[in-house]
Amino acid sequence: MEKKLIELSLQRGRLQERIAAQRATLAVQLRPLADALQTADRGLAAARRGVDYVKRHPGQVGVAVALLALLRPKGVWRWGRRAFVAWRLWKTARSKLAAAGIAVSRPAA
Repeated sequence: MEKKLIELSLQRGRLQERIAAQRATLAVQLRPLADALQTADRGLAAARRGVDYVKRHPGQVGVAVALLALLRPKGVWRWGRRAFVAWRLWKTARSKLAAAGIAVSRPAA
């Protein structure tokens, strides 16, 4: 019985060593993905901060847009169209994802 326990203990130790090696390999292999996801997270955080700023200071944003419209009406019109197209694409994508049963949650306010 004691011999079997020693054998099981040795086998457990070898398995734990193998698991540790696999974890280390996986960590090295996933590093590029982790870096890319970290960059995406920073971008999303910056976008959310921008949206929060616009929500807290709508007057300042309105004045800035009005000044841009006076100084560069073509540029404002062009960016307005782009923003509208992006908004419509987002709404369409969300509705199609919802129809497919994939929930797209809104960020917490």
